[in-house]
Amino acid sequence: MSILVISAVTIAFTHTLMGPDHYLPFIMISKAKKWSLNKTMYVTALCGVGHVLSSVVLGFLGIAFGIALSHLTWFEAFRGNIAAWLLIAFGLVYFLWGVNRAWRNKPHTHLHFHSDGTTHSHTHTHFNDHTHVHEKSENITPWILFLIFVFGPCEPLIPLLMYPAAQQHWTELVMVAITFSIVTIATMGAIVFLFYKGIDFLPLHKLDRFTHAIAGFTIMLAGLAIVFWGL
Repeated sequence: MSILVISAVTIAFTHTLMGPDHYLPFIMISKAKKWSLNKTMYVTALCGVGHVLSSVVLGFLGIAFGIALSHLTWFEAFRGNIAAWLLIAFGLVYFLWGVNRAWRNKPHTHLHFHSDGTTHSHTHTHFNDHTHVHEKSENITPWILFLIFVFGPCEPLIPLLMYPAAQQHWTELVMVAITFSIVTIATMGAIVFLFYKGIDFLPLHKLDRFTHAIAGFTIMLAGLAIVFWGL
Protein backbone atom coordinates (compact mmCIF):
# COMPACT_ATOMS: atom_id res chain seq x y z
CA MET A 1 0.00 0.00 0.00
CA SER A 2 2.69 2.51 1.03
CA ILE A 3 4.76 1.84 -2.12
CA LEU A 4 1.72 2.30 -4.36
CA VAL A 5 0.64 5.52 -2.62
CA ILE A 6 4.17 6.98 -2.71
CA SER A 7 4.38 6.08 -6.40
CA ALA A 8 1.01 7.72 -7.06
CA VAL A 9 2.10 10.92 -5.27
CA THR A 10 5.47 11.11 -7.03
CA ILE A 11 4.18 10.32 -10.51
CA ALA A 12 1.15 12.62 -10.22
CA PHE A 13 3.30 15.55 -9.04
CA THR A 14 5.99 15.02 -11.70
CA HIS A 15 3.47 14.41 -14.48
CA THR A 16 1.65 17.64 -13.67
CA LEU A 17 4.78 19.74 -13.15
CA MET A 18 6.37 18.58 -16.42
CA GLY A 19 3.20 19.20 -18.44
CA PRO A 20 2.79 22.94 -19.13
CA ASP A 21 -0.69 22.27 -20.49
CA HIS A 22 -1.77 21.56 -16.90
CA TYR A 23 -1.37 25.17 -15.80
CA LEU A 24 -0.32 27.59 -18.59
CA PRO A 25 -3.85 27.97 -20.07
CA PHE A 26 -5.27 29.06 -16.70
CA ILE A 27 -2.39 31.41 -15.91
CA MET A 28 -2.48 33.16 -19.27
CA ILE A 29 -6.25 33.40 -19.68
CA SER A 30 -6.81 34.59 -16.11
CA LYS A 31 -4.28 37.36 -16.71
CA ALA A 32 -5.75 38.30 -20.09
CA LYS A 33 -9.35 38.28 -18.89
CA LYS A 34 -8.48 39.74 -15.48
CA TRP A 35 -10.19 36.90 -13.63
CA SER A 36 -10.29 37.06 -9.85
CA LEU A 37 -8.20 34.57 -7.89
CA ASN A 38 -11.36 32.73 -6.82
CA LYS A 39 -12.57 32.31 -10.41
CA THR A 40 -9.12 31.25 -11.60
CA MET A 41 -8.82 28.58 -8.91
CA TYR A 42 -12.41 27.41 -9.50
CA VAL A 43 -11.84 26.93 -13.26
CA THR A 44 -8.49 25.22 -12.60
CA ALA A 45 -10.08 22.81 -10.10
CA LEU A 46 -13.04 22.11 -12.39
CA CYS A 47 -10.77 21.27 -15.33
CA GLY A 48 -8.50 19.23 -13.05
CA VAL A 49 -11.44 17.10 -11.90
CA GLY A 50 -12.51 16.52 -15.50
CA HIS A 51 -8.92 15.67 -16.42
CA VAL A 52 -8.36 12.96 -13.80
CA LEU A 53 -11.93 11.66 -13.64
CA SER A 54 -11.98 10.74 -17.33
CA SER A 55 -8.86 8.57 -16.87
CA VAL A 56 -10.15 7.05 -13.62
CA VAL A 57 -13.43 6.08 -15.29
CA LEU A 58 -11.58 4.65 -18.29
CA GLY A 59 -9.25 2.67 -16.03
CA PHE A 60 -12.13 1.24 -14.00
CA LEU A 61 -14.02 0.30 -17.18
CA GLY A 62 -10.89 -1.40 -18.51
CA ILE A 63 -10.57 -3.40 -15.28
CA ALA A 64 -14.28 -4.31 -15.25
CA PHE A 65 -14.26 -5.56 -18.85
CA GLY A 66 -10.78 -7.09 -18.76
CA ILE A 67 -9.32 -4.81 -21.41
CA ALA A 68 -5.57 -5.27 -21.88
CA LEU A 69 -3.23 -2.58 -20.57
CA SER A 70 -1.73 -2.09 -24.04
CA HIS A 71 -5.17 -1.26 -25.46
CA LEU A 72 -5.91 1.21 -22.68
CA THR A 73 -2.56 2.98 -23.00
CA TRP A 74 -3.05 3.17 -26.79
CA PHE A 75 -6.47 4.77 -26.29
CA GLU A 76 -5.05 7.19 -23.70
CA ALA A 77 -2.34 8.22 -26.18
CA PHE A 78 -5.00 8.69 -28.85
CA ARG A 79 -7.04 10.87 -26.48
CA GLY A 80 -3.91 12.82 -25.64
CA ASN A 81 -3.36 13.58 -29.31
CA ILE A 82 -6.91 14.88 -29.67
CA ALA A 83 -6.53 17.05 -26.56
CA ALA A 84 -3.22 18.48 -27.82
CA TRP A 85 -4.66 19.44 -31.20
CA LEU A 86 -7.72 20.93 -29.51
CA LEU A 87 -5.37 23.00 -27.37
CA ILE A 88 -3.48 24.14 -30.48
CA ALA A 89 -6.72 25.05 -32.27
CA PHE A 90 -8.06 26.91 -29.24
CA GLY A 91 -4.77 28.78 -28.78
CA LEU A 92 -4.61 29.73 -32.46
CA VAL A 93 -8.19 31.03 -32.57
CA TYR A 94 -7.69 32.89 -29.30
CA PHE A 95 -4.42 34.37 -30.59
CA LEU A 96 -6.05 35.63 -33.81
CA TRP A 97 -8.97 37.06 -31.84
CA GLY A 98 -6.50 38.73 -29.47
CA VAL A 99 -4.52 40.28 -32.35
CA ASN A 100 -7.74 41.62 -33.91
CA ARG A 101 -8.88 42.96 -30.53
CA ALA A 102 -5.52 44.64 -29.90
CA TRP A 103 -5.63 46.28 -33.34
CA ARG A 104 -9.19 47.56 -32.88
CA ASN A 105 -8.35 48.74 -29.39
CA LYS A 106 -5.35 50.77 -30.58
CA PRO A 107 -5.35 54.13 -28.70
CA HIS A 108 -5.74 57.15 -30.95
CA THR A 109 -6.01 60.92 -30.44
CA HIS A 110 -8.74 63.35 -31.46
CA LEU A 111 -8.29 67.15 -31.65
CA HIS A 112 -11.16 69.41 -30.61
CA PHE A 113 -11.38 73.06 -31.73
CA HIS A 114 -13.58 75.57 -29.90
CA SER A 115 -15.06 78.85 -31.09
CA ASP A 116 -12.92 80.85 -28.65
CA GLY A 117 -9.80 79.55 -30.38
CA THR A 118 -8.75 77.00 -27.77
CA THR A 119 -7.95 73.46 -28.74
CA HIS A 120 -7.49 70.28 -26.78
CA SER A 121 -7.00 66.62 -27.51
CA HIS A 122 -7.83 63.36 -25.85
CA THR A 123 -6.75 59.78 -26.37
CA HIS A 124 -9.26 56.94 -26.29
CA THR A 125 -10.10 53.49 -27.64
CA HIS A 126 -13.25 51.93 -29.04
CA PHE A 127 -13.15 48.83 -26.85
CA ASN A 128 -16.47 49.67 -25.16
CA ASP A 129 -18.21 49.20 -28.49
CA HIS A 130 -17.35 45.50 -28.35
CA THR A 131 -17.92 44.59 -24.71
CA HIS A 132 -20.78 42.23 -25.63
CA VAL A 133 -18.31 40.02 -27.51
CA HIS A 134 -16.01 40.04 -24.49
CA GLU A 135 -18.88 39.01 -22.19
CA LYS A 136 -19.78 36.03 -24.42
CA SER A 137 -16.17 34.84 -24.44
CA GLU A 138 -16.10 35.13 -20.63
CA ASN A 139 -18.96 32.62 -20.39
CA ILE A 140 -17.74 30.08 -22.95
CA THR A 141 -13.96 30.04 -22.33
CA PRO A 142 -14.04 27.98 -19.07
CA TRP A 143 -16.21 25.33 -20.73
CA ILE A 144 -13.91 25.09 -23.75
CA LEU A 145 -11.01 24.53 -21.36
CA PHE A 146 -13.04 21.93 -19.45
CA LEU A 147 -13.81 20.01 -22.66
CA ILE A 148 -10.13 20.02 -23.66
CA PHE A 149 -9.09 18.73 -20.23
CA VAL A 150 -11.70 15.97 -20.26
CA PHE A 151 -10.12 14.74 -23.50
CA GLY A 152 -6.65 15.12 -21.99
CA PRO A 153 -5.58 11.84 -20.33
CA CYS A 154 -3.51 11.10 -17.23
CA GLU A 155 -1.39 8.48 -19.00
CA PRO A 156 0.61 7.31 -15.93
CA LEU A 157 -2.55 6.55 -13.93
CA ILE A 158 -3.66 3.50 -15.95
CA PRO A 159 -0.58 1.31 -15.21
CA LEU A 160 -0.78 2.34 -11.54
CA LEU A 161 -4.38 1.10 -11.39
CA MET A 162 -3.64 -2.16 -13.16
CA TYR A 163 -1.21 -3.56 -10.58
CA PRO A 164 -3.58 -3.60 -7.56
CA ALA A 165 -6.41 -4.69 -9.88
CA ALA A 166 -4.36 -7.69 -11.04
CA GLN A 167 -3.81 -8.64 -7.38
CA GLN A 168 -7.50 -8.01 -6.62
CA HIS A 169 -6.52 -5.51 -3.94
CA TRP A 170 -9.55 -3.24 -4.29
CA THR A 171 -8.74 -0.98 -1.32
CA GLU A 172 -5.32 -0.22 -2.79
CA LEU A 173 -6.93 0.39 -6.18
CA VAL A 174 -9.28 3.03 -4.75
CA MET A 175 -6.50 4.61 -2.68
CA VAL A 176 -4.22 4.94 -5.72
CA ALA A 177 -7.00 6.55 -7.78
CA ILE A 178 -7.90 9.02 -5.02
CA THR A 179 -4.28 9.88 -4.18
CA PHE A 180 -3.30 10.42 -7.82
CA SER A 181 -6.36 12.61 -8.42
CA ILE A 182 -5.88 14.78 -5.32
CA VAL A 183 -2.15 15.33 -5.94
CA THR A 184 -2.71 16.17 -9.63
CA ILE A 185 -5.44 18.73 -8.91
CA ALA A 186 -3.54 20.17 -5.91
CA THR A 187 -0.35 20.56 -7.97
CA MET A 188 -2.26 22.28 -10.77
CA GLY A 189 -3.86 24.64 -8.25
CA ALA A 190 -0.57 25.38 -6.45
CA ILE A 191 1.30 26.25 -9.65
CA VAL A 192 -1.54 28.44 -10.94
CA PHE A 193 -1.79 30.19 -7.55
CA LEU A 194 1.94 30.95 -7.43
CA PHE A 195 2.01 32.31 -10.98
CA TYR A 196 -1.19 34.30 -10.40
CA LYS A 197 0.40 36.04 -7.42
CA GLY A 198 3.83 36.39 -8.99
CA ILE A 199 2.90 37.65 -12.45
CA ASP A 200 1.78 41.02 -11.03
CA PHE A 201 5.39 41.77 -10.09
CA LEU A 202 6.45 41.62 -13.74
CA PRO A 203 6.51 44.90 -15.74
CA LEU A 204 3.76 43.88 -18.16
CA HIS A 205 1.49 46.94 -17.98
CA LYS A 206 2.60 48.22 -21.39
CA LEU A 207 1.51 44.91 -22.89
CA ASP A 208 -2.05 45.02 -21.51
CA ARG A 209 -3.50 45.55 -24.98
CA PHE A 210 -1.80 42.38 -26.23
CA THR A 211 -2.51 40.06 -23.28
CA HIS A 212 -5.17 38.06 -25.16
CA ALA A 213 -2.87 37.56 -28.16
CA ILE A 214 0.01 36.54 -25.88
CA ALA A 215 -2.26 34.15 -23.98
CA GLY A 216 -3.46 32.48 -27.19
CA PHE A 217 0.07 32.18 -28.57
CA THR A 218 1.36 30.66 -25.31
CA ILE A 219 -1.49 28.12 -25.19
CA MET A 220 -0.83 27.19 -28.82
CA LEU A 221 2.88 26.66 -28.00
CA ALA A 222 1.92 24.41 -25.07
CA GLY A 223 -0.15 22.26 -27.43
CA LEU A 224 2.67 22.12 -29.99
CA ALA A 225 5.10 21.10 -27.24
CA ILE A 226 2.86 18.13 -26.41
CA VAL A 227 2.57 17.01 -30.04
CA PHE A 228 6.18 17.43 -31.11
CA TRP A 229 8.18 17.12 -27.86
CA GLY A 230 5.94 14.84 -25.86
CA LEU A 231 5.68 17.15 -22.85
